[in-house]
Amino acid sequence: MADILGVALRAVGSIALAGLLVACTGGARPVGDFGRAAPSFTHDTAMPAVGGWLARQRKEPYSDFNQTDQEGEMHNRVWRFLIAAHAKDWFYDTAVEWQRTRILPEVDRNFSVDRYYNWLRTTQYESSRVRYSTVGRHIAADLDTVPGTFKSICEVVEVDRQRAIALANLSGLGPDEARNVANRKAENDIHIAWFVRALNYRYQSYNYALDHLLVETPHEQSLAVDEALRRMSGYVDRANRRDFCGDGGAGMQRSDVVIPSRYETQVIDREIVLPK
Repeated sequence: MADILGVALRAVGSIALAGLLVACTGGARPVGDFGRAAPSFTHDTAMPAVGGWLARQRKEPYSDFNQTDQEGEMHNRVWRFLIAAHAKDWFYDTAVEWQRTRILPEVDRNFSVDRYYNWLRTTQYESSRVRYSTVGRHIAADLDTVPGTFKSICEVVEVDRQRAIALANLSGLGPDEARNVANRKAENDIHIAWFVRALNYRYQSYNYALDHLLVETPHEQSLAVDEALRRMSGYVDRANRRDFCGDGGAGMQRSDVVIPSRYETQVIDREIVLPK
């Protein structure tokens, strides 16, 4: 009974500490130049320590291994797809940070696909065409960074393969090493799966936004956005197949995925001037 009470008290204390940490920092991870994560003791050390303890209580995989450079690079690159600094909270930035640090289990599965469009339509622009340009810029930023993210994931997959080979062929290793190898691979697989869901979510959010913008404010700029989405669909298809290594990047932008054409619904914009 005393052991159970002790565990319960430690759990309450850890959750309270996590809440205090988030309250003091605003929840979302601080961002530096070019949208990169800024160093933070709270977000890089304190919150992950609390989250690691909570993950073990939830019986989730947890490895004591230090991160390799490849794993650190993957985490940094994937993080950019988990949040959306350009659209405050449409990716639930605070919830993402709680999940990243493992204070909470997976919460991204509950994200609503209409949040991006709602942010777009409630943001005031001088011209309705600018909303199409905004979507186009965001897709372009994803297209610019996703190849490097695929490469970093591919390198982590290779690290996990090398760990398994070393474990099988080296003598003198005990059950702790085997457990850590298995748990680290599980952790990496979980993070990669999160990236795949995030990429799908972004793609679906852009699609939802474009469909609704075509009804709300039809403009010819939608053609360029539609083409960008077709390019992005290739990466989404590859991610869903876990094909991150592929052919080294050649042909990544080619897609076998066919999305419904919007050209039939396209209305060429012409300014109508009402007689005075």
